[in-house]
Amino acid sequence: MDFSDIIGHKHLVSHLETTIAQGRIPHAQLFIGSTGTGILPMALAYACSILSEGHQKDSSKTQEVRKRVATLSHPDLHFAFPVNKTETVKDKKPVSSMFMDEWRAFVATNPYATSFEWLQQLGIENKQGIMRVEEASEILKKLSLKSFEGGYKVMIIWMPETMHRDGLNKILKLVEEPPAKTVLLFLTENEEQLLTTIQSRCQKLNFPPLAEEDIAQALIHTKGIAENEAKKFAHRADGNFNRALHLVAEDGEDVLFEAWFIEWVRAAFRAKGNIQVLNELLQWSEKMAGTGRETQKKFLGYCVETFRQALLLQYGAPQLTYFEAKDSKFSLEKFAPFVHHNNIFEIVKALEDTSYHIERNGNAKILFTDLSISLTRLIHTKQ
Repeated sequence: MDFSDIIGHKHLVSHLETTIAQGRIPHAQLFIGSTGTGILPMALAYACSILSEGHQKDSSKTQEVRKRVATLSHPDLHFAFPVNKTETVKDKKPVSSMFMDEWRAFVATNPYATSFEWLQQLGIENKQGIMRVEEASEILKKLSLKSFEGGYKVMIIWMPETMHRDGLNKILKLVEEPPAKTVLLFLTENEEQLLTTIQSRCQKLNFPPLAEEDIAQALIHTKGIAENEAKKFAHRADGNFNRALHLVAEDGEDVLFEAWFIEWVRAAFRAKGNIQVLNELLQWSEKMAGTGRETQKKFLGYCVETFRQALLLQYGAPQLTYFEAKDSKFSLEKFAPFVHHNNIFEIVKALEDTSYHIERNGNAKILFTDLSISLTRLIHTKQ
């Protein structure tokens, strides 16, 4: 992985290259953005440049470093990421090092993929990926050793918001006073879930959504798609290259989520004063409760975004919308008038509250039932 492989973010690439050239590499950095914007590819490219430092005059050595980083096998490049027990790893307190083969395959396939897709690869999408206190101990142990090649050591912590609070407190000392030539890269989608003490000690880099042109060009070069088609996919991707890849392959979770969403809102429209339809909502809630917690949270996030798209359409900003329903009988244009300033805040709050309680192991059936009953009222609120 090299900076030339990065999609977009030229200003961030320039900044990171400058820190290396000037010998002013911050010891702890926080990359903030969705996985689809490229926080992991950027971290890998940055690590590659850091670990190549001092070998510029030896092209063969530089190529060897790049090859090792590309295969995630460089001895001075370390990783920590959310895991859980699987069919093959039954340890009660699993850590990242037990899953390195799966991690290498995951990154090689698509470094822009989501944490949910990572759990799917492990076959534990019905569980929540976490980093236990033992993971923090592993991080401290790895970084306490001397670098294998005598230069820098780089630790990439992917989704640190999933680390147990005690674990974050355990590595706080490392963030404050790291060993010489040690670089910590925290890659997060939810900065607010990290300890403020961790945040305050890291240099922050915010990754905005990718430009449509950058996504389109990447699709043309990597997938061989015609320019006009690439532009359509890029627009619908909303700045997320991973979403663009799934749109091209037509294998993303959005297809299933769309079906669930349409079934839900149609039933909510009809359920007001209709006991029979209310039973349909109860059945829908039971079906949702049967899915994994990570799937439930992803679906609720999809609902928030779909309601937002409807609101944009309602208030005359069609150029900002990208939603295209697979179901020919569902029209966002016809749905949009029911989403407005008198109900959107309550709808979003209900969805986010449900996601919050699901993450904290609330009873999913009760939560989705309550959410559905709330929607039957909110969707009929007059503008």
